[in-house]
Amino acid sequence: MDFRLTDEQRLIRKAARDFAAKELMPNVREWEETATFSRKTFDKMGELDFTGLYVPEELGGTGVGRLTAAIIFEELAKGCFATAVYLSVHNMVTNLIYQYGNEAQRNKWVPPLARGEKLGAYSLTEADAGSDAAALTTSAVKTDGGYVVNGTKLYVTSGEVADIYAVMVRTDETQKQKGISAIIVEKGTPGFSFGPHEPKMGLNASPTTELHFQDCFIPAENLLGEEGRGLNMALTALNGGRISIGACATGLAQQALDYAMAYAHKRQQFGKSIISFQGIQFLVADLATEIEAARLMIYRAAWLMDQGEPSVMEAAMGKRFATDTAMRVTTEAVQLLGGYGYMKSYPVEMYMRFAKIAQIFEGTNQIQRIVIARELAKYKGGKRPDTY
Repeated sequence: MDFRLTDEQRLIRKAARDFAAKELMPNVREWEETATFSRKTFDKMGELDFTGLYVPEELGGTGVGRLTAAIIFEELAKGCFATAVYLSVHNMVTNLIYQYGNEAQRNKWVPPLARGEKLGAYSLTEADAGSDAAALTTSAVKTDGGYVVNGTKLYVTSGEVADIYAVMVRTDETQKQKGISAIIVEKGTPGFSFGPHEPKMGLNASPTTELHFQDCFIPAENLLGEEGRGLNMALTALNGGRISIGACATGLAQQALDYAMAYAHKRQQFGKSIISFQGIQFLVADLATEIEAARLMIYRAAWLMDQGEPSVMEAAMGKRFATDTAMRVTTEAVQLLGGYGYMKSYPVEMYMRFAKIAQIFEGTNQIQRIVIARELAKYKGGKRPDTY
């Protein structure tokens, strides 16, 4: 069992780390406080080939796979968590179209997304359809040549700034899960508009909006896959998304610990640096251990997905553990800095606000436990097959 990264992965990690240090870290506080989305930053990530991580070169991507992508998201999240998050969603949408689209759809939408010329967004949630995603009511009524869409979607990452939206809608009122389909909606489509940017606890460099559909005509050729397959497609996409968010959370936790450690070496109390106190040493030892465990869980889930092996449970485990770890590490980082940690002149309070959303999106951590338990229940007698 070889845990070493390949030479290519090390080079890619260095590129992501350098980009985070140069382009993200110096700007994250300003972007957060002014709720600024930097399209120029997205363009630069396209130039680094970070925008088509799961699709092949012939369609404009790199096809580096889930493990290498997780490494990239982890490094970017150290610089700006919001940027890493919206990039992970963009890659999820690009792969969704590549995986389920027909040849015409792939050729039309995947190359500009994979090259970073277009930004992708994903929309499943509604006011009464959060964890119960199958309860969505945004309707797509079949008509000549396509569908007429009406309804409102909530909490859309990159809402308004994105160009291409993968939207889950109801095409059959008589079915619940099997009544949901996926459509592609392009910005500028008549009848398609956006709510205001939501003011949030954190992640303000990534705009979040509602999507409004009012008698919006969507051509039949924008139906992704078959009617009634939308929820299955959405949940499959979220399985990969959980790995990506877990990677982002791991990077955030590592950044918070690194900052707290640097502070602990400098901070003097009772005539010596506080890192010399056993209470602080035990705390950072535990935090470092949990981060390392989170990283290994995420990397393994990503590796399983790359191998085509079952990874639903491992992705849910990794997402749950990594994001809970990020919340604990960032909270303890604030505590370690004491009063300074509570001040906006230090970044750890911002890290803590970032960490909270990681426990909520891509399926709350309570939902992750349901997923894990459901997978475990498949094994009669409680015995899981060997996964190593």
